[in-house]
Amino acid sequence: MLDIKVETENSETHTRISDRTLSDLVHRIGMKGDRFLVVQRIPDLPGTFVQVWFDHGEGYQLERRSGSAATHYRTMVDAPERVAELMTRWARQEPGWDAGVEWERADVPEDEPVPELPAEIREQLEKRIRELLRCGYGTVQDLSRTAEDYLVKDGVHPVTHAQARQLVERLWLERVEEQRQWPDVTDADRLTQAFARLDWGGITAMEHFTCCRSCGLAEIRGAGREDARGFVFFHTQGTERAASGHGLALYYGGFGRAEDATAAVGREVVQALGEAGLTVEWDGSPDKAIELTGLDWRKRLVG
Repeated sequence: MLDIKVETENSETHTRISDRTLSDLVHRIGMKGDRFLVVQRIPDLPGTFVQVWFDHGEGYQLERRSGSAATHYRTMVDAPERVAELMTRWARQEPGWDAGVEWERADVPEDEPVPELPAEIREQLEKRIRELLRCGYGTVQDLSRTAEDYLVKDGVHPVTHAQARQLVERLWLERVEEQRQWPDVTDADRLTQAFARLDWGGITAMEHFTCCRSCGLAEIRGAGREDARGFVFFHTQGTERAASGHGLALYYGGFGRAEDATAAVGREVVQALGEAGLTVEWDGSPDKAIELTGLDWRKRLVG
């Protein structure tokens, strides 16, 4: 699989796909409302991407960028096979991935200079954004909106969108660099693997789901398959607790009418978590949350 995220003009998002799927997407574009692809790395590196535009009757306009507007280049490619080959080699970070391609500057204007934030505001924002980066679920766009709105009071916005974006991108790249030192598998990875197994087995398993337990219980039935036997989730407040060094509470239940449906789901969840290598505390009571303890919460950014 390629560590990329592909976004299409018709608002589809494809994450960690095969080179065959990427090729299929390239071959598909050309119809109204579905004429381009934007390909980013995972984790996202702001300002780093390749993208392609195609409208029937014309060649494929392929573009690449690796930072500021000065690094934005374009070229014309005759065939979708060649576009898919170049995008795949870029995704794999192959040396000389674009050998033989003649690029020209795209003449994208540089961004306007961004005024510095006052130290007090910057420090407050940095603290909050770093907390959310440790959680691991936000994108650059999500976190930029949060930073822009975080200190709004009485309708006054002390932070512009450009200032928010600049701060978030800087902290995001710091976190990406930290990730390079992490082990191949973290506790957050193990949890995701356990949830994927449970979801495949008919238990709707949702990470970072809704703001609280009450909202999660109200919305979980519609979040998964219609034939799901039960559910398990943790909410965003729980994520923040885990990211700050505490445990993680998981809420679960059965969708059936059987008297022991909830306890049965709880046992299945505990088994999957244990087999994934996580430490679980649960006394078997369907009235008690399942607790993950001793977590070393390192959730990989996607973006």
